[in-house]
Amino acid sequence: MYAIVEIAGQQFKVAKDQKVFVHRLKEDEGTSVSFDRVLLHADGDNITLGAPAIDGASVSAKVVKHLKGDKVIVFKKKRRKGYRKKNGHRQYLTQLHIEDISVSGSSSSSATASKKQEAPKAAPTEETTDLSKHTVAELKELAKERGLEGYSALKKAELIELLSK
Repeated sequence: MYAIVEIAGQQFKVAKDQKVFVHRLKEDEGTSVSFDRVLLHADGDNITLGAPAIDGASVSAKVVKHLKGDKVIVFKKKRRKGYRKKNGHRQYLTQLHIEDISVSGSSSSSATASKKQEAPKAAPTEETTDLSKHTVAELKELAKERGLEGYSALKKAELIELLSK
């Protein structure tokens, strides 16, 4: 089981009992934090995808310690000009220990996909009145449902003409 969560403006793939290094957080060492912006949750074959985030999902973590990352050397040089600049940088980081991933009140992506397929079927009166509101993919789906052939290579106007017959 894992989740993709947004922490301090960056996305991380996290699992339970994993240690993650993120940009420095304001919380003190030893405190628990919760992140509500969970973008994806996977549990075996069940995948829940948020749009953009999953409602009711959260990841709880504990701040282990604050530290500085490895030194990064930035060296700029222009050949034959005598220009050389050397600069170093150490990023401030926070080490997190992921304690729990909880998802409640959410539906899986397969359930949302079935809802999307049911929506065009539920309104047959709109199909006959104004087909130009639909996308090409929806029009092709309507042609498939009606048992029409040769619709895959047609453009939007041709599909509307075919379905209005």
